[in-house]
Amino acid sequence: MPAAPADLVHNTPEEITEAHRALRESFASGITYDVGFRKHQLKQLSFLLNDNVDAISDAIAKDLGRCKFESVFAEIMLTTNSVLDAHNQCEKWAKDEKIWSGAIWALHHPTVRKDPKGTVLVIGAWNYPISVQIGPMIGALAAGCTVILKPSEVAAHSARLLAELWPKYMDPRMSRVINGAIPETTQLLDLQWEHIMYTGNGTVGRIVAEKAAKYLCPTTLELGGKSPVVVDDDADFNIAAHRILWAKVVNVGQTCIAPDYVLVTKNSQDKLLDAMKKVVKEYFPNGNRESPDFGRVVNDRQFKRLAGILDRTKANVAIGGHFEAPERYMDLTVLQNVQPGDAAMEGEIFGPILPIMSVPNVQGAVDYINANDRPLATYVFGSKNTTNEIIKKTRSGGLVEGDLLLQYVVEDLPFGGSSKSGYGNYHGKAGFDTFTHSRGCVHAPSRGMMGQIAEKALSTRYPPYKDSNLNFMRLLMGKSPNFSRPEKSYSKSSSSSGFGIGKLSALIFLLAAIAFTRPDSLNHFIAQLPKIKS
Repeated sequence: MPAAPADLVHNTPEEITEAHRALRESFASGITYDVGFRKHQLKQLSFLLNDNVDAISDAIAKDLGRCKFESVFAEIMLTTNSVLDAHNQCEKWAKDEKIWSGAIWALHHPTVRKDPKGTVLVIGAWNYPISVQIGPMIGALAAGCTVILKPSEVAAHSARLLAELWPKYMDPRMSRVINGAIPETTQLLDLQWEHIMYTGNGTVGRIVAEKAAKYLCPTTLELGGKSPVVVDDDADFNIAAHRILWAKVVNVGQTCIAPDYVLVTKNSQDKLLDAMKKVVKEYFPNGNRESPDFGRVVNDRQFKRLAGILDRTKANVAIGGHFEAPERYMDLTVLQNVQPGDAAMEGEIFGPILPIMSVPNVQGAVDYINANDRPLATYVFGSKNTTNEIIKKTRSGGLVEGDLLLQYVVEDLPFGGSSKSGYGNYHGKAGFDTFTHSRGCVHAPSRGMMGQIAEKALSTRYPPYKDSNLNFMRLLMGKSPNFSRPEKSYSKSSSSSGFGIGKLSALIFLLAAIAFTRPDSLNHFIAQLPKIKS
Protein backbone atom coordinates (compact mmCIF):
# COMPACT_ATOMS: atom_id res chain seq x y z
CA MET A 1 0.00 0.00 0.00
CA PRO A 2 1.28 3.53 -0.73
CA ALA A 3 2.60 5.40 2.30
CA ALA A 4 1.03 8.53 3.73
CA PRO A 5 1.73 11.65 1.62
CA ALA A 6 5.15 13.17 2.23
CA ASP A 7 5.59 16.61 3.72
CA LEU A 8 6.47 18.38 0.51
CA VAL A 9 8.61 21.47 0.94
CA HIS A 10 7.07 24.14 -1.26
CA ASN A 11 9.35 26.69 -2.84
CA THR A 12 8.53 30.26 -1.89
CA PRO A 13 7.41 32.84 -4.46
CA GLU A 14 10.77 34.57 -4.03
CA GLU A 15 12.66 31.33 -4.73
CA ILE A 16 10.61 30.73 -7.87
CA THR A 17 11.24 34.24 -9.16
CA GLU A 18 14.94 33.99 -8.43
CA ALA A 19 15.33 30.57 -10.06
CA HIS A 20 13.61 31.84 -13.20
CA ARG A 21 15.74 34.98 -13.29
CA ALA A 22 18.98 33.08 -12.72
CA LEU A 23 18.29 30.55 -15.47
CA ARG A 24 17.37 33.24 -17.99
CA GLU A 25 20.54 35.10 -17.11
CA SER A 26 22.54 31.91 -17.43
CA PHE A 27 21.09 31.19 -20.86
CA ALA A 28 21.89 34.72 -22.00
CA SER A 29 25.51 34.17 -20.96
CA GLY A 30 25.82 31.49 -23.65
CA ILE A 31 27.20 28.78 -21.37
CA THR A 32 24.68 26.19 -22.58
CA TYR A 33 25.66 26.71 -26.21
CA ASP A 34 28.73 24.64 -25.42
CA VAL A 35 27.84 21.07 -26.42
CA GLY A 36 30.51 19.82 -24.03
CA PHE A 37 28.67 21.47 -21.14
CA ARG A 38 25.40 19.83 -22.23
CA LYS A 39 27.08 16.41 -22.41
CA HIS A 40 28.56 16.94 -18.96
CA GLN A 41 25.08 17.55 -17.56
CA LEU A 42 23.73 14.44 -19.28
CA LYS A 43 26.56 12.42 -17.74
CA GLN A 44 25.66 13.79 -14.35
CA LEU A 45 22.00 12.94 -14.90
CA SER A 46 22.89 9.35 -15.74
CA PHE A 47 24.77 9.02 -12.45
CA LEU A 48 21.92 10.66 -10.54
CA LEU A 49 19.70 7.83 -11.75
CA ASN A 50 22.17 4.97 -11.37
CA ASP A 51 23.49 6.00 -7.96
CA ASN A 52 20.01 6.23 -6.47
CA VAL A 53 18.10 3.23 -7.81
CA ASP A 54 17.05 2.06 -4.35
CA ALA A 55 16.08 5.53 -3.10
CA ILE A 56 14.06 6.26 -6.25
CA SER A 57 12.32 2.88 -6.17
CA ASP A 58 11.49 3.34 -2.49
CA ALA A 59 10.02 6.81 -3.10
CA ILE A 60 7.87 5.51 -5.97
CA ALA A 61 6.71 2.59 -3.80
CA LYS A 62 5.60 5.06 -1.12
CA ASP A 63 3.74 7.15 -3.71
CA LEU A 64 2.19 4.39 -5.82
CA GLY A 65 2.67 1.09 -4.02
CA ARG A 66 4.62 -0.01 -7.08
CA CYS A 67 7.12 -2.88 -6.94
CA LYS A 68 10.83 -2.28 -7.55
CA PHE A 69 10.86 -4.40 -10.74
CA GLU A 70 8.40 -2.09 -12.50
CA SER A 71 10.11 1.08 -11.27
CA VAL A 72 13.55 -0.07 -12.42
CA PHE A 73 12.38 -1.56 -15.72
CA ALA A 74 9.72 0.96 -16.75
CA GLU A 75 11.35 4.11 -15.41
CA ILE A 76 14.95 4.12 -14.26
CA MET A 77 16.36 1.83 -16.95
CA LEU A 78 14.44 3.39 -19.84
CA THR A 79 15.21 6.94 -18.71
CA THR A 80 18.90 6.12 -18.28
CA ASN A 81 18.94 4.67 -21.81
CA SER A 82 17.44 7.92 -23.09
CA VAL A 83 20.08 9.96 -21.27
CA LEU A 84 22.90 7.89 -22.70
CA ASP A 85 21.47 8.06 -26.23
CA ALA A 86 21.16 11.84 -25.97
CA HIS A 87 24.72 12.11 -24.66
CA ASN A 88 26.04 10.05 -27.56
CA GLN A 89 23.98 11.80 -30.24
CA CYS A 90 23.54 15.43 -29.18
CA GLU A 91 26.77 16.63 -30.80
CA LYS A 92 25.53 15.24 -34.11
CA TRP A 93 22.04 16.64 -33.57
CA ALA A 94 23.42 20.09 -32.76
CA LYS A 95 25.57 20.44 -35.89
CA ASP A 96 24.65 23.01 -38.50
CA GLU A 97 22.86 21.48 -41.48
CA LYS A 98 24.20 22.55 -44.86
CA ILE A 99 21.46 22.94 -47.48
CA TRP A 100 21.82 22.55 -51.23
CA SER A 101 19.23 24.86 -52.80
CA GLY A 102 20.50 25.08 -56.35
CA ALA A 103 23.53 26.54 -58.10
CA ILE A 104 22.23 30.08 -57.77
CA TRP A 105 22.76 29.93 -53.99
CA ALA A 106 26.00 27.95 -54.02
CA LEU A 107 28.03 30.94 -52.84
CA HIS A 108 25.51 31.87 -50.15
CA HIS A 109 25.90 28.68 -48.08
CA PRO A 110 22.28 28.20 -46.91
CA THR A 111 22.46 26.65 -43.44
CA VAL A 112 20.03 25.48 -40.77
CA ARG A 113 21.46 26.33 -37.38
CA LYS A 114 20.22 24.37 -34.36
CA ASP A 115 19.73 26.96 -31.62
CA PRO A 116 18.38 26.18 -28.13
CA LYS A 117 15.03 27.86 -27.62
CA GLY A 118 15.88 29.44 -24.27
CA THR A 119 14.57 28.90 -20.75
CA VAL A 120 11.87 26.23 -20.66
CA LEU A 121 9.42 24.76 -18.16
CA VAL A 122 8.64 21.06 -17.74
CA ILE A 123 5.55 20.20 -15.69
CA GLY A 124 5.57 16.52 -14.78
CA ALA A 125 2.94 13.91 -13.92
CA TRP A 126 2.63 11.71 -10.85
CA ASN A 127 2.11 8.31 -12.48
CA TYR A 128 5.71 7.92 -13.67
CA PRO A 129 7.77 10.27 -11.49
CA ILE A 130 11.00 9.60 -13.39
CA SER A 131 10.23 8.84 -17.02
CA VAL A 132 7.56 11.50 -17.65
CA GLN A 133 9.28 14.13 -15.50
CA ILE A 134 12.99 13.71 -16.13
CA GLY A 135 12.31 12.23 -19.59
CA PRO A 136 11.30 15.52 -21.25
CA MET A 137 14.23 17.29 -19.62
CA ILE A 138 16.67 15.10 -21.53
CA GLY A 139 15.81 16.71 -24.85
CA ALA A 140 15.91 20.18 -23.29
CA LEU A 141 19.38 19.61 -21.80
CA ALA A 142 20.69 18.09 -25.05
CA ALA A 143 19.33 21.09 -26.97
CA GLY A 144 21.10 23.55 -24.66
CA CYS A 145 18.08 25.04 -22.93
CA THR A 146 17.99 26.06 -19.29
CA VAL A 147 15.17 24.19 -17.54
CA ILE A 148 12.91 24.25 -14.51
CA LEU A 149 11.21 20.97 -13.62
CA LYS A 150 7.98 21.17 -11.62
CA PRO A 151 7.30 17.61 -10.37
CA SER A 152 3.76 16.59 -9.52
CA GLU A 153 2.88 17.13 -5.88
CA VAL A 154 0.66 14.03 -6.01
CA ALA A 155 3.77 11.82 -6.02
CA ALA A 156 5.17 13.79 -3.12
CA HIS A 157 7.88 11.36 -1.94
CA SER A 158 9.35 11.28 -5.44
CA ALA A 159 9.10 15.05 -5.84
CA ARG A 160 10.90 15.62 -2.54
CA LEU A 161 13.65 13.16 -3.48
CA LEU A 162 14.24 14.84 -6.84
CA ALA A 163 14.56 18.23 -5.14
CA GLU A 164 17.12 16.76 -2.73
CA LEU A 165 19.18 14.94 -5.36
CA TRP A 166 19.18 17.58 -8.08
CA PRO A 167 21.68 20.08 -6.63
CA LYS A 168 24.03 17.23 -5.69
CA TYR A 169 24.47 16.28 -9.34
CA MET A 170 23.18 18.99 -11.65
CA ASP A 171 24.58 22.46 -12.35
CA PRO A 172 22.09 25.12 -11.15
CA ARG A 173 23.13 27.30 -14.06
CA MET A 174 21.31 24.90 -16.39
CA SER A 175 18.48 23.21 -14.49
CA ARG A 176 16.56 23.34 -11.21
CA VAL A 177 13.64 21.61 -9.50
CA ILE A 178 10.76 23.67 -8.09
CA ASN A 179 8.25 21.97 -5.80
CA GLY A 180 4.75 22.98 -4.84
CA ALA A 181 1.10 22.62 -5.80
CA ILE A 182 -1.42 24.79 -7.66
CA PRO A 183 -0.18 28.21 -6.39
CA GLU A 184 3.43 27.45 -7.30
CA THR A 185 2.48 26.03 -10.69
CA THR A 186 0.33 29.08 -11.38
CA GLN A 187 3.21 31.39 -10.54
CA LEU A 188 5.49 29.46 -12.86
CA LEU A 189 2.95 29.62 -15.69
CA ASP A 190 2.64 33.39 -15.27
CA LEU A 191 6.35 33.80 -16.08
CA GLN A 192 7.84 34.04 -19.56
CA TRP A 193 9.23 30.86 -21.12
CA GLU A 194 10.45 29.87 -24.56
CA HIS A 195 8.72 26.47 -24.36
CA ILE A 196 6.44 24.69 -21.91
CA MET A 197 5.94 20.93 -21.79
CA TYR A 198 3.10 19.50 -19.73
CA THR A 199 2.14 15.87 -19.12
CA GLY A 200 -1.27 15.24 -17.58
CA ASN A 201 -4.95 15.68 -18.33
CA GLY A 202 -6.77 17.79 -20.88
CA THR A 203 -8.36 20.13 -18.33
CA VAL A 204 -5.01 21.32 -17.02
CA GLY A 205 -3.57 21.14 -20.52
CA ARG A 206 -6.00 23.84 -21.65
CA ILE A 207 -4.96 26.04 -18.72
CA VAL A 208 -1.30 25.59 -19.62
CA ALA A 209 -1.97 26.50 -23.26
CA GLU A 210 -3.98 29.57 -22.27
CA LYS A 211 -1.25 30.78 -19.92
CA ALA A 212 1.43 30.18 -22.55
CA ALA A 213 -0.54 32.18 -25.12
CA LYS A 214 0.15 35.37 -23.18
CA TYR A 215 3.76 35.22 -24.36
CA LEU A 216 3.04 33.31 -27.59
CA CYS A 217 5.02 30.50 -25.99
CA PRO A 218 5.01 27.15 -27.83
CA THR A 219 3.77 24.18 -25.83
CA THR A 220 3.99 20.42 -25.94
CA LEU A 221 1.03 18.66 -24.32
CA GLU A 222 0.98 14.93 -23.51
CA LEU A 223 -2.61 14.27 -22.44
CA GLY A 224 -3.56 10.60 -22.77
CA GLY A 225 -7.09 9.51 -23.65
CA LYS A 226 -9.01 6.30 -24.27
CA SER A 227 -6.56 4.07 -26.13
CA PRO A 228 -8.30 1.14 -27.87
CA VAL A 229 -7.16 -2.41 -28.52
CA VAL A 230 -8.61 -4.01 -31.65
CA VAL A 231 -8.62 -7.83 -31.59
CA ASP A 232 -9.83 -9.52 -34.75
CA ASP A 233 -10.80 -13.16 -35.39
CA ASP A 234 -7.32 -14.07 -36.67
CA ALA A 235 -5.54 -13.10 -33.46
CA ASP A 236 -3.62 -15.50 -31.25
CA PHE A 237 -5.85 -15.02 -28.21
CA ASN A 238 -3.34 -16.45 -25.76
CA ILE A 239 -0.64 -13.99 -26.81
CA ALA A 240 -3.12 -11.12 -27.01
CA ALA A 241 -4.43 -11.85 -23.49
CA HIS A 242 -0.92 -12.01 -22.00
CA ARG A 243 0.16 -8.73 -23.56
CA ILE A 244 -3.06 -6.78 -23.03
CA LEU A 245 -3.32 -7.70 -19.34
CA TRP A 246 0.38 -7.07 -18.75
CA ALA A 247 -0.03 -3.55 -20.12
CA LYS A 248 -3.01 -3.05 -17.78
CA VAL A 249 -1.18 -4.49 -14.76
CA VAL A 250 1.85 -2.19 -15.08
CA ASN A 251 1.34 0.59 -12.54
CA VAL A 252 -2.22 -0.82 -12.11
CA GLY A 253 -3.32 0.85 -15.30
CA GLN A 254 -2.19 4.32 -14.23
CA THR A 255 -0.40 4.78 -17.54
CA CYS A 256 -1.30 7.29 -20.25
CA ILE A 257 -0.81 4.68 -23.00
CA ALA A 258 -2.43 1.77 -21.12
CA PRO A 259 -5.14 -0.15 -22.99
CA ASP A 260 -8.34 1.66 -22.07
CA TYR A 261 -10.82 -0.66 -23.76
CA VAL A 262 -10.92 -3.63 -26.13
CA LEU A 263 -12.93 -3.93 -29.35
CA VAL A 264 -13.46 -7.55 -30.39
CA THR A 265 -15.95 -9.29 -32.67
CA LYS A 266 -18.91 -11.05 -31.09
CA ASN A 267 -17.59 -14.35 -32.40
CA SER A 268 -14.28 -13.92 -30.58
CA GLN A 269 -15.21 -12.20 -27.31
CA ASP A 270 -15.58 -15.46 -25.36
CA LYS A 271 -12.29 -16.82 -26.73
CA LEU A 272 -10.46 -13.71 -25.57
CA LEU A 273 -12.13 -13.76 -22.14
CA ASP A 274 -11.28 -17.42 -21.61
CA ALA A 275 -7.65 -16.67 -22.40
CA MET A 276 -7.66 -13.67 -20.05
CA LYS A 277 -9.02 -15.70 -17.14
CA LYS A 278 -6.16 -18.16 -17.52
CA VAL A 279 -3.62 -15.34 -17.70
CA VAL A 280 -4.88 -13.69 -14.49
CA LYS A 281 -4.43 -16.97 -12.59
CA GLU A 282 -0.97 -17.31 -14.13
CA TYR A 283 0.08 -13.79 -13.19
CA PHE A 284 -1.47 -13.84 -9.70
CA PRO A 285 -1.98 -17.41 -8.47
CA ASN A 286 -2.84 -16.16 -4.98
CA GLY A 287 -4.89 -13.20 -6.18
CA ASN A 288 -4.05 -9.59 -7.05
CA ARG A 289 -4.24 -8.33 -3.49
CA GLU A 290 -1.66 -10.74 -2.08
CA SER A 291 0.81 -10.25 -4.90
CA PRO A 292 3.84 -8.01 -4.24
CA ASP A 293 3.78 -7.21 -7.98
CA PHE A 294 0.37 -5.51 -7.99
CA GLY A 295 0.31 -1.83 -7.05
CA ARG A 296 -2.32 0.44 -5.57
CA VAL A 297 -4.30 3.48 -6.70
CA VAL A 298 -2.37 6.65 -5.99
CA ASN A 299 -4.83 8.52 -3.71
CA ASP A 300 -8.36 8.58 -2.34
CA ARG A 301 -9.69 10.93 -5.02
CA GLN A 302 -8.58 8.67 -7.85
CA PHE A 303 -9.80 5.58 -5.99
CA LYS A 304 -13.30 7.03 -5.50
CA ARG A 305 -13.45 7.91 -9.19
CA LEU A 306 -12.56 4.34 -10.20
CA ALA A 307 -14.91 2.79 -7.64
CA GLY A 308 -17.64 5.02 -9.05
CA ILE A 309 -17.13 3.49 -12.49
CA LEU A 310 -17.65 -0.01 -11.09
CA ASP A 311 -20.69 1.13 -9.11
CA ARG A 312 -22.35 2.69 -12.17
CA THR A 313 -21.44 0.26 -14.93
CA LYS A 314 -24.23 -1.76 -16.53
CA ALA A 315 -21.73 -4.25 -17.97
CA ASN A 316 -21.04 -7.74 -16.66
CA VAL A 317 -17.96 -8.25 -14.50
CA ALA A 318 -16.07 -11.09 -16.15
CA ILE A 319 -12.89 -10.92 -14.04
CA GLY A 320 -12.25 -9.29 -10.65
CA GLY A 321 -14.52 -6.51 -9.49
CA HIS A 322 -13.47 -6.46 -5.82
CA PHE A 323 -12.05 -3.30 -4.24
CA GLU A 324 -11.20 -2.09 -0.73
CA ALA A 325 -11.08 1.61 0.02
CA PRO A 326 -8.87 1.63 3.16
CA GLU A 327 -5.79 0.47 1.25
CA ARG A 328 -6.91 1.80 -2.14
CA TYR A 329 -6.84 -1.72 -3.56
CA MET A 330 -8.78 -2.66 -6.68
CA ASP A 331 -8.80 -5.97 -8.54
CA LEU A 332 -7.65 -6.19 -12.10
CA THR A 333 -11.20 -6.00 -13.42
CA VAL A 334 -12.44 -6.98 -16.89
CA LEU A 335 -15.93 -5.94 -17.98
CA GLN A 336 -17.75 -7.67 -20.84
CA ASN A 337 -20.73 -6.72 -23.02
CA VAL A 338 -19.95 -3.05 -22.48
CA GLN A 339 -22.19 -0.59 -24.34
CA PRO A 340 -20.99 2.73 -25.83
CA GLY A 341 -22.78 4.87 -23.23
CA ASP A 342 -21.57 2.89 -20.23
CA ALA A 343 -19.82 4.55 -17.28
CA ALA A 344 -16.62 2.76 -18.25
CA MET A 345 -16.64 4.50 -21.64
CA GLU A 346 -17.17 8.07 -20.45
CA GLY A 347 -13.56 9.09 -20.05
CA GLU A 348 -10.03 7.78 -19.67
CA ILE A 349 -10.08 5.07 -17.00
CA PHE A 350 -6.49 5.38 -15.75
CA GLY A 351 -6.78 2.38 -13.46
CA PRO A 352 -7.11 -1.44 -13.39
CA ILE A 353 -10.49 -1.61 -15.18
CA LEU A 354 -10.67 -2.98 -18.73
CA PRO A 355 -13.98 -2.81 -20.66
CA ILE A 356 -14.55 -5.18 -23.58
CA MET A 357 -16.98 -4.07 -26.25
CA SER A 358 -18.11 -6.33 -29.08
CA VAL A 359 -18.28 -5.04 -32.66
CA PRO A 360 -19.60 -6.79 -35.78
CA ASN A 361 -16.27 -6.57 -37.64
CA VAL A 362 -13.11 -4.53 -38.08
CA GLN A 363 -15.00 -1.75 -39.83
CA GLY A 364 -17.23 -1.52 -36.76
CA ALA A 365 -14.11 -1.00 -34.64
CA VAL A 366 -12.90 1.70 -37.04
CA ASP A 367 -16.26 3.47 -36.88
CA TYR A 368 -16.29 3.47 -33.08
CA ILE A 369 -12.72 4.77 -32.81
CA ASN A 370 -13.38 7.55 -35.31
CA ALA A 371 -16.60 8.58 -33.56
CA ASN A 372 -14.59 9.53 -30.47
CA ASP A 373 -11.58 11.67 -29.59
CA ARG A 374 -8.27 10.66 -31.09
CA PRO A 375 -6.42 8.39 -28.65
CA LEU A 376 -2.80 8.61 -27.59
CA ALA A 377 -2.27 5.01 -28.69
CA THR A 378 -3.96 2.32 -30.76
CA TYR A 379 -3.17 -1.38 -30.48
CA VAL A 380 -4.01 -4.12 -32.97
CA PHE A 381 -3.97 -7.92 -32.76
CA GLY A 382 -4.78 -9.96 -35.85
CA SER A 383 -3.95 -10.17 -39.51
CA LYS A 384 -1.77 -7.76 -41.44
CA ASN A 385 -4.87 -6.68 -43.38
CA THR A 386 -6.54 -5.68 -40.12
CA THR A 387 -3.54 -3.62 -39.07
CA ASN A 388 -3.44 -1.91 -42.46
CA GLU A 389 -7.13 -1.06 -42.21
CA ILE A 390 -6.67 0.45 -38.74
CA ILE A 391 -3.59 2.43 -39.81
CA LYS A 392 -5.27 3.84 -42.93
CA LYS A 393 -8.67 4.63 -41.47
CA THR A 394 -7.93 5.89 -37.95
CA ARG A 395 -5.65 8.45 -36.32
CA SER A 396 -3.80 8.29 -33.00
CA GLY A 397 -0.61 9.46 -31.35
CA GLY A 398 1.07 6.10 -31.91
CA LEU A 399 0.23 2.55 -32.96
CA VAL A 400 1.56 -0.89 -32.06
CA GLU A 401 0.73 -4.08 -33.90
CA GLY A 402 0.83 -7.28 -31.85
CA ASP A 403 1.89 -5.76 -28.52
CA LEU A 404 1.38 -2.75 -26.24
CA LEU A 405 3.40 0.14 -24.74
CA LEU A 406 6.40 -0.51 -26.99
CA GLN A 407 6.06 2.80 -28.84
CA TYR A 408 7.28 4.42 -25.61
CA VAL A 409 10.16 2.01 -25.18
CA VAL A 410 11.72 2.44 -28.64
CA GLU A 411 13.77 5.57 -27.98
CA ASP A 412 14.24 6.57 -31.63
CA LEU A 413 10.48 6.85 -32.22
CA PRO A 414 8.82 10.24 -31.64
CA PHE A 415 6.31 9.99 -28.81
CA GLY A 416 3.29 12.26 -28.63
CA GLY A 417 -0.43 12.69 -29.05
CA SER A 418 -2.82 13.83 -31.71
CA SER A 419 -5.62 16.37 -31.31
CA LYS A 420 -7.19 15.99 -27.83
CA SER A 421 -4.60 13.43 -26.76
CA GLY A 422 -1.99 16.16 -27.05
CA TYR A 423 0.41 17.64 -29.56
CA GLY A 424 4.15 17.76 -30.05
CA ASN A 425 6.69 14.98 -29.58
CA TYR A 426 9.65 13.99 -27.48
CA HIS A 427 12.04 11.03 -27.05
CA GLY A 428 15.37 10.84 -28.86
CA LYS A 429 15.96 13.38 -31.58
CA ALA A 430 12.28 14.35 -31.45
CA GLY A 431 12.88 15.63 -27.91
CA PHE A 432 15.95 17.54 -29.04
CA ASP A 433 13.97 19.07 -31.91
CA THR A 434 11.12 20.07 -29.59
CA PHE A 435 13.44 22.33 -27.58
CA THR A 436 15.44 23.54 -30.58
CA HIS A 437 14.81 26.45 -32.92
CA SER A 438 15.92 25.58 -36.45
CA ARG A 439 17.22 28.93 -37.62
CA GLY A 440 17.58 29.36 -41.37
CA CYS A 441 20.78 31.27 -42.18
CA VAL A 442 22.16 32.58 -45.47
CA HIS A 443 25.82 33.65 -45.67
CA ALA A 444 25.92 35.88 -48.71
CA PRO A 445 29.42 36.86 -49.86
CA SER A 446 29.78 40.64 -49.63
CA ARG A 447 33.53 41.21 -49.83
CA GLY A 448 36.38 40.32 -52.14
CA MET A 449 36.14 38.40 -55.37
CA MET A 450 33.26 36.15 -54.22
CA GLY A 451 31.33 39.23 -53.15
CA GLN A 452 31.83 40.79 -56.58
CA ILE A 453 30.71 37.60 -58.34
CA ALA A 454 27.54 37.38 -56.27
CA GLU A 455 26.89 41.08 -56.78
CA LYS A 456 27.14 40.84 -60.55
CA ALA A 457 25.00 37.71 -60.68
CA LEU A 458 22.13 39.31 -58.74
CA SER A 459 22.48 42.98 -59.61
CA THR A 460 19.49 42.83 -61.97
CA ARG A 461 17.22 42.93 -58.89
CA TYR A 462 18.07 46.60 -58.27
CA PRO A 463 16.01 49.61 -59.47
CA PRO A 464 15.35 51.00 -61.93
CA TYR A 465 13.34 47.87 -62.72
CA LYS A 466 13.30 46.63 -66.31
CA ASP A 467 11.37 43.85 -68.00
CA SER A 468 14.64 42.50 -69.37
CA ASN A 469 16.03 42.27 -65.84
CA LEU A 470 12.88 40.52 -64.62
CA ASN A 471 13.12 38.00 -67.44
CA PHE A 472 16.75 37.38 -66.57
CA MET A 473 15.86 36.83 -62.89
CA ARG A 474 13.13 34.38 -63.90
CA LEU A 475 15.66 32.42 -65.91
CA LEU A 476 18.20 32.62 -63.12
CA MET A 477 15.99 31.88 -60.10
CA GLY A 478 12.64 30.66 -61.35
CA LYS A 479 11.73 27.00 -61.37
CA SER A 480 9.98 25.11 -64.14
CA PRO A 481 7.51 22.26 -63.58
CA ASN A 482 9.00 18.82 -64.03
CA PHE A 483 5.61 17.49 -65.11
CA SER A 484 3.18 17.96 -67.97
CA ARG A 485 -0.17 19.71 -67.64
CA PRO A 486 -2.62 17.29 -65.93
CA GLU A 487 -6.23 16.61 -66.82
CA LYS A 488 -8.79 18.57 -64.81
CA SER A 489 -10.03 15.43 -63.03
CA TYR A 490 -7.48 13.23 -61.31
CA SER A 491 -6.85 9.64 -62.35
CA LYS A 492 -3.76 7.54 -61.80
CA SER A 493 -3.33 6.95 -65.53
CA SER A 494 -3.34 10.68 -66.28
CA SER A 495 -0.49 11.39 -63.86
CA SER A 496 2.78 11.64 -65.77
CA SER A 497 6.09 13.38 -65.39
CA GLY A 498 7.88 15.65 -67.80
CA PHE A 499 11.39 17.02 -67.94
CA GLY A 500 12.10 20.12 -65.84
CA ILE A 501 14.92 22.46 -66.76
CA GLY A 502 14.71 24.88 -63.81
CA LYS A 503 17.90 23.76 -62.05
CA LEU A 504 19.83 23.41 -65.31
CA SER A 505 18.69 26.84 -66.51
CA ALA A 506 19.72 28.44 -63.23
CA LEU A 507 23.16 26.93 -63.45
CA ILE A 508 23.67 27.87 -67.11
CA PHE A 509 22.60 31.48 -66.66
CA LEU A 510 24.55 31.94 -63.45
CA LEU A 511 27.71 30.67 -65.11
CA ALA A 512 26.99 32.87 -68.13
CA ALA A 513 26.60 35.91 -65.90
CA ILE A 514 29.88 35.21 -64.15
CA ALA A 515 31.72 34.48 -67.37
CA PHE A 516 30.44 37.71 -68.87
CA THR A 517 31.29 39.91 -65.91
CA ARG A 518 34.46 38.26 -64.61
CA PRO A 519 35.87 35.73 -67.08
CA ASP A 520 39.02 35.30 -65.01
CA SER A 521 37.04 34.14 -61.98
CA LEU A 522 34.91 31.49 -63.69
CA ASN A 523 37.28 28.63 -62.97
CA HIS A 524 37.65 29.74 -59.35
CA PHE A 525 33.86 29.89 -58.96
CA ILE A 526 33.37 26.41 -60.35
CA ALA A 527 35.85 25.11 -57.81
CA GLN A 528 33.71 26.58 -55.04
CA LEU A 529 30.55 24.78 -56.09
CA PRO A 530 29.57 21.74 -54.07
CA LYS A 531 28.68 18.61 -55.93
CA ILE A 532 25.34 19.14 -57.60
CA LYS A 533 22.77 16.61 -56.43
CA SER A 534 20.16 15.35 -58.80
